[in-house]
Amino acid sequence: MNASGQRDDERTTELALAAARGDRAAFEAWVRRTQADVWRFLVHLNGSQTADDLTQETYLRAVTALPRFAGRSSSRTWLLSIARRVYVDSVRRETVRPRSSHQEWEDVAEQLPTTGDDGSTGFEAAVDTQLLLDQLEPERREALVLTQILGYSYAEAAEVCDCPVGTLRSRIARAREDLLVALRQQHHAS
Repeated sequence: MNASGQRDDERTTELALAAARGDRAAFEAWVRRTQADVWRFLVHLNGSQTADDLTQETYLRAVTALPRFAGRSSSRTWLLSIARRVYVDSVRRETVRPRSSHQEWEDVAEQLPTTGDDGSTGFEAAVDTQLLLDQLEPERREALVLTQILGYSYAEAAEVCDCPVGTLRSRIARAREDLLVALRQQHHAS
């Protein structure tokens, strides 16, 4: 990110292109610039317990594909497309065993402030947010996370999701509707 908080996609893509030509320092700089987005994207798709492994798998695939990267899109968008495929492949491989969200939330709780200005804990807010996101269909959650949490443009997110921008907009609109319904149900249950 640059001083104004925007991703410096042009410079990051230049680093990827240099890395594709064999520049090891450029590769290391490219990984440093992109790793947080890849990890956060994967956390939101599949939880923090698998994010490290899926991030590593993403970069392993990217290293193999990097010589073919032509820079027609930003390297971040290209890399998140790979991360998405890694996630989809991991879902296909997963056994029927249920995810243990208990340990995952304990890990998150250790990293959050104990109380917010409103008296609620950061842990409670994170749990509430993740529970709401978990209720969304995977395609809707993916679109919402990319645009609303990671800050990608609709065009970039559509490229990552391998769908037209109109489809992405529809997924986001439906995700928002689903979240509003879930919030209303949660409020009425309280």
